[in-house]
Amino acid sequence: MPPGKYGMQEEWEKEGEVVMDFLLPTGIFLKFPVSRNDTIKNIKKMVWKNARSEALFSGLGDPDAYVFTCINQTAEREELEEESRRVSDVRPFMCVLRLVAREGDRVEKLTNAQISLLIGKGLHEFEAQKNHEVNEFRTKMRTFCEEKAQERQSLPWHQWMEYSFPCDLEPCCSPPGSKTKNTKKIFVNVKFEASDESFMLQQDPQDLPMALMRSALKKKATVFRSVRQEPEDYTLQVNGRWEFIYGRHPLCQFKYIFSCLRNCQNPHLTMVHHSTISKYQEEQGRMCSQVYKTRSLSRPPPLPLKKVRASVNLPQTTRHLQVLKRIQLPNHTSCPGLICVCVCSSPSQLVVQAGLFHGSELLCKVVTSSEVTVCSEPLWDQRLEFDINVADLPRMSRLCFALYAVIEKTKKPRGTKKKNKRADCPIAWVNTMVFDYKDQLKTGEFLLSTWPSVDLLNPMGTVEKNPNVDSAAGLLIRYPNIRPHPLYYPPLEKVLTNVRLKEIMDNKNYTEFFEDEKELLWKLRAEVRDRFPESLSKLLLITKWNKREDVVQMVSLLKKWPDLPAIHALELLDYSFPDPAVRSFTIRCLRKLSDGELLQYLIQLVQVLKYESYLDCDLTTFLLERALSNKRIGHFLFWHLRSEIHVASVGLRFGLILEAYCRGNIHHIKLLTKQVINEALGKMKALSDIVKSGSQKMTAEDLKLCIRQESYLEALSDLLSPLNPSVVLAEICADKCRFMDSKMKPLWLMYRNPLAQGDMVGIIFKNGDDLRQDMLTLQMIQLMENLWKKEGLDLRMIPYGCLSTGNKMGLIEVVKNSDTIANIQRNNSNSAATAAFNKDALLNWLKSKNPEDKLDQAIEEFTLSCAGYCVATYVLGIGDRHNDNIMIRETGQLFHIDFGHFLGNFKRKLGINRERVPFILTYDFVHVIQQGRTNNSEKFERFREYCERAYKILCRNGTLFVNLFAMMKAAGLPELTSFKDIQYLKDSLALGKSDEEALKNFKVKFNEALRESWKTKVNWMMHSLAKDNRP
Repeated sequence: MPPGKYGMQEEWEKEGEVVMDFLLPTGIFLKFPVSRNDTIKNIKKMVWKNARSEALFSGLGDPDAYVFTCINQTAEREELEEESRRVSDVRPFMCVLRLVAREGDRVEKLTNAQISLLIGKGLHEFEAQKNHEVNEFRTKMRTFCEEKAQERQSLPWHQWMEYSFPCDLEPCCSPPGSKTKNTKKIFVNVKFEASDESFMLQQDPQDLPMALMRSALKKKATVFRSVRQEPEDYTLQVNGRWEFIYGRHPLCQFKYIFSCLRNCQNPHLTMVHHSTISKYQEEQGRMCSQVYKTRSLSRPPPLPLKKVRASVNLPQTTRHLQVLKRIQLPNHTSCPGLICVCVCSSPSQLVVQAGLFHGSELLCKVVTSSEVTVCSEPLWDQRLEFDINVADLPRMSRLCFALYAVIEKTKKPRGTKKKNKRADCPIAWVNTMVFDYKDQLKTGEFLLSTWPSVDLLNPMGTVEKNPNVDSAAGLLIRYPNIRPHPLYYPPLEKVLTNVRLKEIMDNKNYTEFFEDEKELLWKLRAEVRDRFPESLSKLLLITKWNKREDVVQMVSLLKKWPDLPAIHALELLDYSFPDPAVRSFTIRCLRKLSDGELLQYLIQLVQVLKYESYLDCDLTTFLLERALSNKRIGHFLFWHLRSEIHVASVGLRFGLILEAYCRGNIHHIKLLTKQVINEALGKMKALSDIVKSGSQKMTAEDLKLCIRQESYLEALSDLLSPLNPSVVLAEICADKCRFMDSKMKPLWLMYRNPLAQGDMVGIIFKNGDDLRQDMLTLQMIQLMENLWKKEGLDLRMIPYGCLSTGNKMGLIEVVKNSDTIANIQRNNSNSAATAAFNKDALLNWLKSKNPEDKLDQAIEEFTLSCAGYCVATYVLGIGDRHNDNIMIRETGQLFHIDFGHFLGNFKRKLGINRERVPFILTYDFVHVIQQGRTNNSEKFERFREYCERAYKILCRNGTLFVNLFAMMKAAGLPELTSFKDIQYLKDSLALGKSDEEALKNFKVKFNEALRESWKTKVNWMMHSLAKDNRP
């Protein structure tokens, strides 16, 4: 097909009517106009109305017995079971709909269609795999998730609330600003549902919600002379939000009430009777039971039990593992990895390298094939033999291949005779497991679609084949049959000096060991278990996984190992520890995590799913189990998986987990669908594409005009915020919306909620930037704040919401009533050149926003938050810190935004490092901290103490931060790909050093930041000259 535009892609973006063709099952052809905003259901009614005047109308049955089909944008036939969708959202390739008789179970097909639309991957793609592992995983996880859903629906109403509306709590239960236990009482506005009357009640912030409800019922009985009711029959809802206050937590520990107290506002709550909650539960139950009832009628028989395999276990043989191979290459023009081979002027040869790995450990010497000449189908037919006994293969052995070209370099220095040099040019890599998901040693032929490569062997990479088979080299390998019967990995139960030890255990930076240290650790492994259980990872690293007896002893020891706290257990999910017994032990430890803690680490837990070798694993089951027990966890698990569904190496795994979650939470599908591609986020992306198109100058008024269109207003209103599922984005305010002036033209969208008190809610939609690094940085800042609060140090941080929702696409929370330091400085200066040196600008701005009685509090807020961000940005190595990336709220809180560079990757220009200080502490910051008085050293010393105390708390928890960053290596962030990138974090947290040494080093950095702050000012001046953000 010649280049050009085909189909209706652009037509569906327009407003108004479009003429469509309809082919009926009776053979009748209809043609009439429909509105692009008409739903499929409405169009079906119109078809029936028009068909009445046509021949053979009597041959048509009930409309519900038919379904429309079309050819979609991916050239596939699609059944339009979800009839509430608009035709402009369906986006048929051509304006043709065919009506066919509906076959199979409608409820099941409708659910499948909704799930496919929601997760961004058709379920038929899973079926097309024709893969036994995929099919068994889907069956097992579907049964598991549906059983969890049915268990959930049978819970009493108060327990069901713990799933649907989990409490959003602060890490500690002290009211903000409280120094003593004698805190003043708070006023709470309480009303009863279906009533306009409200009461203002006075309550102690340490009281439980039950006490507040008892007071409200007592007040109601007194005022209306009604019958007294029991507080146990009620719960408290935050007005205008799907957030509830209940349980045995002090009122001041709930984030909503904590925020109201901090901002000197009165909480507004509604008393909701348990019958209302029960109605919600029954509504969800009806939806689920309808789906599960139809499924139970057609449920397949259970999977057969695994047969006893005692006689076919791995033999105690000295026979080595062998592999035969050949390679099939696609057309050179369609394989990017091979282009570099073909364009070389000198002849080149192809070579395959193979290695056996257990995690990051190479089990034996790498084996290399002979060289063959480059051609379309190079053939080796060569036996590769690995120097390891089959009986010693670990269960999670991974066979890694690398295809590369050997290029002869013919260039010689003049007048000399030297041998030609050879260079290796990596082309592709692929990994596969030695045992299949049923523990069976693989035999026979396997065609492995490879991944493009910039290096050789990649044991950390996926074991999935490249799904883009048309553009990938295919490596054909064959495992020989060692025995006439299948061989299985055997069940392990069927095989059966202390000062130096402490030094090894105490060294937090240990990654490599000398041979004598390995021998000592292994010899004293029982001592390690009893005295240093948190050092399990070190023992696992020195275990000889290619020696079967050692593996058996390690796994036996693991069964008696005490459970580890999460800070140490998380480390064991790295790809260096693939053994199933180790991973099972890790999940056993993680089960003790509270829901709040699990949410804190969820980003990392999703990333390490990429290290799993098989679909069915303990980590997947654990995450699904917790997601189906807490809707908030389920919400964020969905988005963390959904945002990477486009990544070929994990699309299958993440898609299957998303399908399983949806099967276990039918009601959640509707809420999530409203947020996803064809609805809210789809419209946001369409708006962003229009703004960024550049075909004509787009103004803010043009954007507002687009948003006011019916299809946009409907899609962008009345939805739950992906950033926080408790927040209702009720009405989009087109007049307040705009796009920002930065490179990617982010959309600034504002919402109002008539039922909620307070200002509007704002979100920023970014299209074109990968927000995962921002997400990770803000997660770390949130974790730091939690650790500080647990130690009684509230540094007034603002870890605003940030969520990646797709390929270089995501949402950011708007922090209201704030401005950048750059804008404040420019608006208080006559020129951009001098703005950065105006030390009075910040203090004058705070004075203008805070009357005299509030100024001291605003300066205290600035002091605390400045201390927190000085420490956080230093520890995380945040780069690109100019005055447009630092903001201040009118209340005085300072906070940082845009975290495109971290771990010491500071910005350079023309080879010169533009950022030469450990963190930002300029003299205008000090001027605010000292309240504008140069001799106010007491205030500054208190600021220094805040910094030092905050830093010491982080150092005590350094291992946790290192482990969390290590788990993110799988994310593929440009500045976090290996352990080398994490070395900055180890240095900044002074891992392996005493508390005194760590603090001494921080004091040096603190003084350096203050002394060299003039360099920051110069950098800010250059930035201000390049960009003027004044409105």
